[in-house]
Amino acid sequence: MGADAWLGTEVFLVCQAAGKFDLDQGPGTCPAHAADFAEGPMFWKEFYQVRLSVRSSLWAVPIIAIPFAMFATRFAHWLDLRLQWTLLGFGVKGAEALLQATITAALSFLVFTFGSLLVALQIASGQLTPRIIATTLLRINVVRYTVGLFIFTFLFAIGVQNRIETEVHQLPLFIAAVLSLLCFAAFLYLIDYASRLLRPISILARVGNDGLDVIASVYPDLSLGPGVPPSQRQKLGSPDRVIYHSGTSGIVLAANIDALRAAAERADGVIELVPQVGDFVAVDEPLFKLYGNARGTVEDLLRNAIAFGSERTLEQDPAFAFRIVIDIALKALSPAINDPTTAVLAIDQLHRMLRSVGRRNLRTDEILDRSGQLRVIFRTPNWDDFVHLAFSEIRACGANNLQIMRRLRAMIENLRETLPSHRQDELLQELSLLDREAKRLFVYPEELALAATPDTQGLGGHSSQTAPSEKSAKA
Repeated sequence: MGADAWLGTEVFLVCQAAGKFDLDQGPGTCPAHAADFAEGPMFWKEFYQVRLSVRSSLWAVPIIAIPFAMFATRFAHWLDLRLQWTLLGFGVKGAEALLQATITAALSFLVFTFGSLLVALQIASGQLTPRIIATTLLRINVVRYTVGLFIFTFLFAIGVQNRIETEVHQLPLFIAAVLSLLCFAAFLYLIDYASRLLRPISILARVGNDGLDVIASVYPDLSLGPGVPPSQRQKLGSPDRVIYHSGTSGIVLAANIDALRAAAERADGVIELVPQVGDFVAVDEPLFKLYGNARGTVEDLLRNAIAFGSERTLEQDPAFAFRIVIDIALKALSPAINDPTTAVLAIDQLHRMLRSVGRRNLRTDEILDRSGQLRVIFRTPNWDDFVHLAFSEIRACGANNLQIMRRLRAMIENLRETLPSHRQDELLQELSLLDREAKRLFVYPEELALAATPDTQGLGGHSSQTAPSEKSAKA
C-alpha cells in the first residue's frame, strides 16, 4: 500500500472516531476525508456491505459468543483458584450431573429455537410477505442475543466439565448453574416474544417505525412550501460520457452522495446517477452520465460509491417501507386469505408514513454545492410517487370492500386536514377516484352511503362525518 493509501486510511479512522463518517451517506463534515476519498482506498462500499450483512444476519452475536465462552471459562477457573470459593459444596458426581443437564438444556434450546425460527419464517412469508424476512425477522436482537446466550452457556458448561477430575471448581460451577437458569428464562421469554412478534400488527408497526426513520434520513428538512428552485438540468445537454454497469446485475441499495458530490466538485462538472435507489440494474445498462469536466473522473471512484445487492433494503429507500406494507395489505385482500382487517392495519401504517412524507421537503433530484452550482443528479421519489404507491393498488384490490373504502377515505380526509395546502391536489385526485370506484361497485344506495363515510377503523368506528346521502335521508 502506497503513502496515499496509508494517508487515506488514517484520515478515515480519524473521521470515524470523531463521528464524522456515516456509513450510509459517506463523509460528512470531514473535509480531509472528502478530499482524499477519490485517491485513497474505496472504504465506503466495503464497509456498507459488511454493515448490511451483519445487521441482516443471525450469526454475528452467536459467533462472537464462542471466543467469549472460551475466555470466560479460563478466567472463571483462574479466579476460583484465587478465591477458593466453597459456597455450593458440590461433589464430582453432583457437579457432572448439573453440567450435563446444563449442556443438554442449552443444546435443546438451540435446536428448538432454530427449528421454530424456520417454521416462523415460512409462515410469516406466506401469510404476510417474503420481504419481511431480511428487513425485519432476521434483524431481531432478541433472537440473536438469546441464541448467543445458549451457545455461550453450552460451551462454558463443556469447558467446566472437561476440567473436573478429582476436584470441583465451585465458582465456574456456580456460573454454569446461573447461566442454566438464564437459559430457561430466556427461552420462555423468546417463546412469548415470538408469539407476539408474528402478529400482523407487530410486523406492520415495526416496518412503519423503520419507514419513519428512513424518511427522516432521506428527507431531513420540513417542507416550507411549494416553491421549487429553477432547474439547472436543461443547461446540461447530452452527456459527455456514459459509464455502464459491469460485473453482476443487482439492485441499487445505497449511494454515497457526498463522495459523488466531492468528485464532481473536484472535476468542476456534473455527475448523474441514472438509476435511483431500489432500481434493478442489469449489466451494460447506463449507471452514470457525466457532464463537462466530470467526464475525466476516475471510473472506479464512481463505481465504489454505489452499493448493489440482490434485495432492496430500508437503508436509503423510503419507498420500500411503503412497498412492504402494501404487499401485506394486498396479500390480506387476496381471495385466498380474505382478511380485510389486516389490510386496515396496514393502511394505518401507510397513513402515518404518508403524513410524515407530506410534511417534509421532498428535495428535487438536483444536489448543489455551496455556491449553488449543480453537481449531482440523484433521483428520489416525489409526493406524486408516494401517493400513487400508497393508494393505487390497495384501491384496485379492495374497492369492493366497505372496510377498505371507508379507511382509505378517512386517511385522505385526515391528510387533507393535517398537510400543507400544496399537498392537496394529489389527495383530491385520489378522493375522486375513490368516489368513482364506489359508484361503480356499490349499486345499493345504503351501501354507497356506507362507502362514502370515512371511518378510521374501517367498519365499527366513529364516523368523522356524515355522508352526503345520509344527510339528505335525514332531511
